[in-house]
Amino acid sequence: MTVFLIRHAIAGSRSRWQGDDALRPLNARGRRQAAAIAELVAGHGVTKVVSSPATRCVQTVEPLAAALGLEVKVDKRLVEGGSLDHALDVVLAGRRDQALCAHGDLIPAIMETLVARGMQAVAPQRCQKGSVWQIELRGGRPVTAEYHPPPARTD
Repeated sequence: MTVFLIRHAIAGSRSRWQGDDALRPLNARGRRQAAAIAELVAGHGVTKVVSSPATRCVQTVEPLAAALGLEVKVDKRLVEGGSLDHALDVVLAGRRDQALCAHGDLIPAIMETLVARGMQAVAPQRCQKGSVWQIELRGGRPVTAEYHPPPARTD
C-alpha cells in the first residue's frame, strides 16, 4: 500500500489574509502546484483522497481527485495544530492506496515518528509547501518513504 502525504500548496499570505485562516485559498502559484501534484500522484493507483478541512488543503488535492474521478474526503484529524496521534491514525489506518493533504506542523512530526519506528526515508526530512512524501507500507507498517519536492517555479 502507498500513502502520499502532501503538504498543501502555496496559499495567499497568512499575515495579509483577513478572516478565518482555515478559509485561506491557494494563490495562482499554489493552483499550478496542485495541478503538478495531481500529475505526479494520479498514475499510482490512489483510490482515496483525504484532506484537512482547511480550504488550501482541499484545493491542493481537488485536481488529483478530479483526475481520478473521486471526491475529496475531509478529515478533521489532519487539521493544523491537531493531534499527532490522530494524524498518524489517518496515515496508518487506510486499507488502500491513498493521498492525504495536511499542514507543515503535522507532516514533519509524522515523518519523525515513522522514522523513529524504523521506516527508511530516502531524503532528508523536508516539508516544503507543495511537496509530497510517498510512503510505502507493508502489512500496515511503513517501510520506506521518498520525498518529492514541490514542482519547479512556473511563474
